[in-house]
Amino acid sequence: MTSAVRTTCPYCGVGCGVLVTPAADGGAAIAGDPDHPANFGRLCSKGAALGETLGLAGRLLHPQIRRADGSGGWRTEPVEWGAALDHVAERFTGIMRQHGPESVALYVSGQLLTEDYYVANKLVKGYFGTANIDTNSRLCMSSAVAGHKRAFGEDVVPCSYADLEQADLVVLVGSNTAWCHPVAYQRIVAARERNPQARLVVIDPRRTPTCDLADLHLPLRAGTDVDLFNGLLAHLDGTGARDAAFVDARTRDAQAALEVARRGGGVEQVAQRCGLDAGKLAQFYALFAATPRVVTLFSQGVNQSSSGTDKVNAIINCHLLTGRIGKPGAGPFSITGQPNAMGGREVGGLANMLAAHLELGEPQHRRLVQAFWGSPRVADRPGLKAVELFEAIGQGRVKAVWIMATNPAVSLPDADRVREALRGCELVVLSDCMAGTDTARLAHVLLPAAAWGEKDGTVTNSERRISRQRAFRAAPGQARPDWWMVCELARRMGFAEGFAFRSAHEIFLEHARLSGWLNAGNGESAVGNRQSGTVFRAFNVEGLSDLSADQYERLEPVRWPVLRTAAGAASTVADSPFPIPGRMAFVPTPPRAPAHAPDAEYPHVLNSGRIRDQWHSMTRTGSAPRLAAHRPEPFVDIHPQDALEAGVRHGELARLSSRWGAMVARVRAGDEQRRGDLFVPIHWSDAFAADARAGALVNPAVDPVSGEPEFKHTPVRIEPFGVDWHGFVLHREPLDESAQLAAFAYWARSVGGGHHRYEFAARGRRIDWAAWARARLGGAGEWVDYADPGEGIYRAARLAAGKLQSCLFVSPRPDLPGREWLAGLFALERLGAAERRALLSGRPSAGADAGATVCACFAVGRRTLQRAIREQGCTTPRQLGQKLRAGTNCGSCLPELRRLIEETLAPAE
Repeated sequence: MTSAVRTTCPYCGVGCGVLVTPAADGGAAIAGDPDHPANFGRLCSKGAALGETLGLAGRLLHPQIRRADGSGGWRTEPVEWGAALDHVAERFTGIMRQHGPESVALYVSGQLLTEDYYVANKLVKGYFGTANIDTNSRLCMSSAVAGHKRAFGEDVVPCSYADLEQADLVVLVGSNTAWCHPVAYQRIVAARERNPQARLVVIDPRRTPTCDLADLHLPLRAGTDVDLFNGLLAHLDGTGARDAAFVDARTRDAQAALEVARRGGGVEQVAQRCGLDAGKLAQFYALFAATPRVVTLFSQGVNQSSSGTDKVNAIINCHLLTGRIGKPGAGPFSITGQPNAMGGREVGGLANMLAAHLELGEPQHRRLVQAFWGSPRVADRPGLKAVELFEAIGQGRVKAVWIMATNPAVSLPDADRVREALRGCELVVLSDCMAGTDTARLAHVLLPAAAWGEKDGTVTNSERRISRQRAFRAAPGQARPDWWMVCELARRMGFAEGFAFRSAHEIFLEHARLSGWLNAGNGESAVGNRQSGTVFRAFNVEGLSDLSADQYERLEPVRWPVLRTAAGAASTVADSPFPIPGRMAFVPTPPRAPAHAPDAEYPHVLNSGRIRDQWHSMTRTGSAPRLAAHRPEPFVDIHPQDALEAGVRHGELARLSSRWGAMVARVRAGDEQRRGDLFVPIHWSDAFAADARAGALVNPAVDPVSGEPEFKHTPVRIEPFGVDWHGFVLHREPLDESAQLAAFAYWARSVGGGHHRYEFAARGRRIDWAAWARARLGGAGEWVDYADPGEGIYRAARLAAGKLQSCLFVSPRPDLPGREWLAGLFALERLGAAERRALLSGRPSAGADAGATVCACFAVGRRTLQRAIREQGCTTPRQLGQKLRAGTNCGSCLPELRRLIEETLAPAE
């Protein structure tokens, strides 16, 4: 029997350990690693479904070059690796020779491994001589980086997951942790069960599933975080919560920050600006002041703002004033969105950083790095950050770009302008796993990258823990690791000596040596012990710089710093909660309004973010049937009163528009939203829906310090999206977007078990649906259908040898039959008379409809749960778990289970 391979999940920054047991058919069994300190065996729904994402459908398997065909189109030529890389090297060299190094750029990703990141950064900054390399991590955590550097002098996260379990108060700010970091959230939940006195506060404009167990939810007005935490800072100082000894010994500039904070007035004034109940805000302030062990965990809701860096520092200021940092169960904790956002920060993956936490703007730091690399030059000024990089591409200042492992045509703000920029660029190179992404359609050169399970290296999670990602299968076709592509390009451009790496292991060793190269100390003992020419960095993994290939292969998860002892052995001081010596800085944070305010034309505030079971632009999760079931199409959350005033209805379609773009989504009216606020998910691209890219609407305003975009505050309007028909298709094969789907005003696709699902809406009163079905869904086989011309209802199904191949349901109204029971018919070898009657009537037989999926881990539907509640006496989530397994894996469906129990047991009005 094949033994399990220990690796790390490729999704969020929790960095869960995974046990993978490869199967002979190319699949794999997935389980959580019980020995990994990030998750101790738990996995979220996405991690548990990794085995469903290993298929080769849609994979980019061979290098390709696209050339103009002379008639306005493209001609794609499959080529060998040598030809592809020769072409890229020749074009990059020629463009730099003619226009200088600032005319080229790389745009990389937190999906890369640290070793990939390291060589890409080395090539661009040390050999091209430009800092034009930035990363999609700019879009999610660069404000946290900037805030850390302003406060601590270095980008160091001062907390660990264990602190969440030791805290007596956990404050979650701008983080739907229950859905976006489910394993970390379940650690908080478990800690509260062990310590009933512990408290949980959620600060978020939305009432998300994370609020389910919160003792207090503060639904603040979007963009007012600085007001709230400035008010807290003034309150802490005014009520005697200042740790004077700590402030005097370990900090500076407290008075300046307090002077700014006091200008905001008392609780009443702060509450008014934040749109909060003053009593609840006072309750939070008092709870924070009275609790010595507080962790404030923050994420995208804080970072993704034109004042994101100030929000981060406003939070840190409160911990500095009270000395609640560097102690068990206390500190400000930035939790990252991507699996290796932290590793990218370690190697200087951002345009304003150097490798090993060194500063691009410091001549001594540049000399140190250049001497270590032995490179011909080193960039001497910051490069273009993500948003300005694509603006420069659109302006023609950057003429060649290599995009690695990301999809900026979907993910960046003002995404339509990004597309136009790429269309006009002289050379767009894309290395990716998938062939059909929105960005791939705009690339001149496509390079097939190895995917998770095929590549080897390290990642660093949100608590500074380095873990191994290990390959457990061979890369298909001609797919190669990203580090290999970078090194091969470097050799072709004349830089072979600096890129003679033969493995990820060799790259890691150089990365580790650089972290200790002329490093002035070993953590907290470094103060007063600095040698001439040295630069202190808390980031230091020199203790891992002599690992043999076998030791690297067996490397256990470890938090940095990892130092070399006097005897030459590795010594971790990671258990020191905060390896920063010297004084930390308070940063005054005057509140600033968001870059763009709502007005009469665009009266609503759009917030965007992740949902429970999907990841980024769905290139991986979109292939897992169980992950598509919970939220199968794009949606917009809106308060019912706002929906009424805008003339949009729950379950129908609406068009959202801003000054930058538009999208179409299904309306979900509910009390989760504040009045005036809307929420849309970020995941849908043109590969999965007709017109649902949230990035097209998002304004391109950025934080002036971090360069992070304002994803949480874009003025928009919402209006009905008028159509004549609503329908859906379930079909065994994917439909052709340019043919079968072209006539629809709206469509969204998802994958199910043995079929593909398409939700659609169409315009045109006189559509012959029977003719459409036979022309688009295959004419062979047996057709059964039902039509009611008076009501405009049409239902049809195609069978082959009695087995269901396709079905189509159309109505002028959106109240169509449930899809889940119909999807189940595709698993049957032959439909009986009862199933045929159900198809034509649009109603399942008794007990056949499981309902919409609630628990993705075990595919448990809403109706199944309701029957267990009503008929089997399951009145708690624990009882539902015992009966149906729902909620017993990652726990991210538990808030929905509790709400469903309340709704099901509520007395009829």
